[in-house]
Amino acid sequence: MTIELETDWHLRSMMASRGIFQTTKLKPLLEERGIDLSREQIYRLVTHPPQRVRIDVLAALCDALDCSLNDLVTITRREPIAVPKAVGEEPTRGSIGDLRPVRATIRRPQSK
Repeated sequence: MTIELETDWHLRSMMASRGIFQTTKLKPLLEERGIDLSREQIYRLVTHPPQRVRIDVLAALCDALDCSLNDLVTITRREPIAVPKAVGEEPTRGSIGDLRPVRATIRRPQSK
């Protein structure tokens, strides 16, 4: 069973709460903090949840918007869903060791 984590990206709402409604207004704030991103990169960062973000970009965003990392990203743990078993189905075994094949025995024919 794997643990699934779900992330929510709140950059747009954090910008709106600070009175910043255009992505072009974010570029000079990041440049003041030494982050040089193109207009397109900033637009994608605001409109789409990123898969990867450099730590210096996160730090600059938090400083520019006067917020914490918890304000920008919310991480929630998704509980695994139990799959109901069919009637008469044997329970699944817990480890891979139970799936090993049984060693074969070679028998010679009986001589008369």
